[in-house]
Amino acid sequence: MLESKPWLDIYPKDIPATLHYSQDPVQSYLQKTAERFPDKIGIHFMGKELTYKKLYEEALNFSGYLQEIGISKDDRIAIMLPNTPQAVISYFGILMAGGIVVQTNPLYSERELEYQMKDSGAKAIITLDILYPRVSKIMPQTDLQHIIVTAIKDYLPFPKNLAYPFIQKKQYGIVVKVKHEGSTHLFTEIVKMKPKKLTTYEVNPEEDIALLQYTGGTTGSPKGVMLTHKNLISNTAMSEAWLYKAKLGEESMLGIVPFFHVYGMTVCMILSIKMACKMILLPKFDAVTTLKTIHKQRPTLFPGAPTIYIGLLNHPDLEKYDLSSIEACISGSAPLPLEVQDKFEEVTGGKLVEGYGLSEASPVTHSNFLWDVERVKGSIGVPYPDTDVKILSVDTGEPVPIKEIGEIVIKGPQVMKGYWNRPAETEEVLKDGWLYTGDLGYMDEKGYFYVVDRKKDMIIAGGYNIYPREIEEVLYEHPDVLEAVAAGVPDPYRGETVKAYIVLKDGSSVTEEEMNQFARKYLAAYKAPRLYEFRKELPKTAVGKILRRMLVEEEMRKIEEESTKQA
Repeated sequence: MLESKPWLDIYPKDIPATLHYSQDPVQSYLQKTAERFPDKIGIHFMGKELTYKKLYEEALNFSGYLQEIGISKDDRIAIMLPNTPQAVISYFGILMAGGIVVQTNPLYSERELEYQMKDSGAKAIITLDILYPRVSKIMPQTDLQHIIVTAIKDYLPFPKNLAYPFIQKKQYGIVVKVKHEGSTHLFTEIVKMKPKKLTTYEVNPEEDIALLQYTGGTTGSPKGVMLTHKNLISNTAMSEAWLYKAKLGEESMLGIVPFFHVYGMTVCMILSIKMACKMILLPKFDAVTTLKTIHKQRPTLFPGAPTIYIGLLNHPDLEKYDLSSIEACISGSAPLPLEVQDKFEEVTGGKLVEGYGLSEASPVTHSNFLWDVERVKGSIGVPYPDTDVKILSVDTGEPVPIKEIGEIVIKGPQVMKGYWNRPAETEEVLKDGWLYTGDLGYMDEKGYFYVVDRKKDMIIAGGYNIYPREIEEVLYEHPDVLEAVAAGVPDPYRGETVKAYIVLKDGSSVTEEEMNQFARKYLAAYKAPRLYEFRKELPKTAVGKILRRMLVEEEMRKIEEESTKQA
C-alpha cells in the first residue's frame, strides 16, 4: 500500500488536499442558487431561457405533484429524457419529493427498459411523447403506476414550438397525442400547479440514496449503482475545486454529455447549478448544431467525450466557427487520443485534459490539471482531493512497485454505497471501503496514473499481455484514421489475436496492408494487429464510448456460424 500520496506534492496551491463537504442534500444546490442568483439564466435551450428562480419554482411544483399522486420517501422515479429543461426540473423535483432518481437511456429498447423498471421497482417515469408507446407497452409487466409525458416543443420558444411537431413527424414518422388523465400526466400541466403542501423528509446524506445509476451492462445484466447524496455532493465539490479559476455565477457550461450518463449528470448538470452557470443544453450531439451553438452562445466550460471532440475537429466547416470562448474541458468516458487533445487546444485556445472515473465513483476519481501544472500526455492525471488509490497485483492482490501494472483500486467519499439488491456483486468490488475498478494501470514517481486497459479487455496472444489502448494510440496517429478500436479475437494458434476496427476520415482510402505497415513501425510485432476491418461507424454508448465487447461478440457469432456451416 502507498504510504504517501505523491500526487499531493504537485497539486497547484489553489487545490486543497482535503475539502469541506456540505451536509445538505443534492437538491439544496438548486434552492441556494435560486436564492442567491434568482434572475440569472440557468438554462438556455434552443433559444428558450429559464432563470434560476423559474427553474426552482417549477421543480418545487413538480415535487408537490409527485407527492399528491402518492410518491413518498425512497420511491424510485425514472427519468427517460435527453438533455432538456424537463430533465433538470424532474431530477431536482424528484429529490425534493423524497424520491430516488433512476436515470434511464431514451434509446433503450422495450426489453432493456422493462428490465430496468423491474429491477429498480420504479413507481413513475418521466418520458418524451414519442417514447410514450414504448413505455405504455412494458408498463403492465412492471411496478410503474404513472407516466409523466413531455415533448421537446414544450420548452421551445415561439415559433419553434409550433414547427417542431412537423419536424418530429417527418423524422420519426409518428405523432403521439396524450391526455392528462388517469395514470398519464402532462408535464406542462404539472409545473403550472402549485403544490398544496410539500411533505419534507429528513435526509441523511451518508446513507440516503439520491440516484440509481445503471451500469452499461456490456457484459451481463446492468446493475443499479446506489449513489448517496454524500457521494454526489462530494464529487461535485471535488470537480469545482479542480476548476479553481472558474468564477461563481459567471461561467456558461455546454450541456451535451447526456445527463442520463453519470458524467454528464455530475460534472455538467449538478456542478453547473452549484456554480450558478448558464447551462446551454443540446438534446443530442450533432456537429453542425454544436459548432453553431458554441459560436453564438460562447460557453466557457465544455465537458465531453473523445468522440464529440473528434466529430467537431473533423467537420469540413470547422474554420467558419469561433470556438475561442472555451476555456476548460475535461474529457471522460474513454481514452483521449493525443492528436485530438493537441488539435482541440490549438483550435480553441482553451485547455482539454483527460480525466477518469466510473459510475461506481459518482464518477470522477482522477484528472489532469487544467492550469498551472503541466499536463502529462497519455496519463489520466492524479487523484481528486480526498481520493486514495492503490495499484494491486492481479495475481496476488498485493501492492505493486512504481510503474508496475496492476488493478486500480480506489477509496473516497464519492465511492458508491453498493449495487441495488446485489449484495454478492457489491462484495466482489467493495472491500473495506476500497472500490476494485477492474481497470489495469500503473503510477509513476510523481503520482500520475495511467490506464492500460480494462482487466477483461486485455488481450493474451501467444502468452503476451497486450493492452488495446496502446494499439489504439498508434492507430489514431495515422492521418486518415477517424476512429479506431482494437480487440482480441479467437485464434487457434495464439489463443487470441489482435484485430483493429477502423473508421476512416471522409474521402480517405487506406488499404489493410498500408495500415499494417504503419502499425508495425511503432508497435512490437506481437502487438501489431493481424486483422483489420474498415467500417462506416463503430457501435457506441450514448456518451460516445466505443463498445469493444459488442465487436468481440459479433466476431464470436461469425465463428459459430462458420462452424455450423462446416459441420
